[in-house]
Amino acid sequence: MTCISHLLSPTFLYLDRYYIARSGNSSLTVVGMTCFRDHVYEKVHFNVKQVVIALIHKEREGQQIDRALLKNVLDLFVQNGMGNMERYEKDFEDFFLTETNSYYSRKASRWIQEDSCPEYMIKAEESLKKEKERVSHYLHSDTEPKLLKNVQTNLLVLVAKQLLEKENSGCSALLRDDKTDDLSRMYRLYHEIPEGLEPVAVAFRLHVTAEGNSLIKQAEDAATSGIVEEQVLVRKIIDLHDKYMAYVTDCFQNHTLFHKALKEAFEIFCNKKVAGSSSAEMLATFCDNLFKKAANDKSNDDSTIESTIDNVVKLLDYISDKDLFAEFY
Repeated sequence: MTCISHLLSPTFLYLDRYYIARSGNSSLTVVGMTCFRDHVYEKVHFNVKQVVIALIHKEREGQQIDRALLKNVLDLFVQNGMGNMERYEKDFEDFFLTETNSYYSRKASRWIQEDSCPEYMIKAEESLKKEKERVSHYLHSDTEPKLLKNVQTNLLVLVAKQLLEKENSGCSALLRDDKTDDLSRMYRLYHEIPEGLEPVAVAFRLHVTAEGNSLIKQAEDAATSGIVEEQVLVRKIIDLHDKYMAYVTDCFQNHTLFHKALKEAFEIFCNKKVAGSSSAEMLATFCDNLFKKAANDKSNDDSTIESTIDNVVKLLDYISDKDLFAEFY
């Protein structure tokens, strides 16, 4: 057949270029594709579509399939559109995306119950990677954005609240346990989704707020016992700010949503009073003691003092009444 094809091709090419072009008739390619569409494609495309989708399902479940064969078959859906994507979209893609939606909806329902947040995210990331590979191997490139949106919606958007709030493994637990790799993966996954980072930023803000409120409560409890720990409290708040600013920079890629979340969290607890003392007063006292200690101890490292003052200035940005700080200082 191959030899016959090679022998006949020059003949058909000559006819197309000279005879057909002058006669005003449709080219042999168009006539051939039309005959194939009317006598073959229209009769078999439904069953072929079912088989292709079944093969893709097998591959998703870990079985090996003939990707080259699938590409050749799906190319026929495209070619029978005669220059547009209508056949591919209506006869295959619409059904494929519906099946994909059902498949990942089932997976999400099971994984969200069985897996920890990090385990779930690893599976979601791997699924997105595999779907991108399918596009590169046999699906048409136009399918990629629709396919990825479908997978992201089912695996990430619809379960975002459950995933981020998972007990002992959700966003708060990852922050608490310094799981930087998992937090970075969370950012990568949700960054690709429009407005996907917003629930992550909210979870981050709530966690930081809770941590800050806990420090304020500890200082209040100590003050009730007659021990005023303004210096200790300010140091702890500075350390807390350094810790979570590192998350913003490294895990969340300096995204503005997380800078905003950090600022809002610190504004909440940095403006609370401890034993009748405002934050402005405590910061002023902290600076005063810092400079007095530096003056009395010449062995102090100037760079360390400057770094501490820089941190105090950052905290001052969260204080609502900066004039009060100036008055106390």
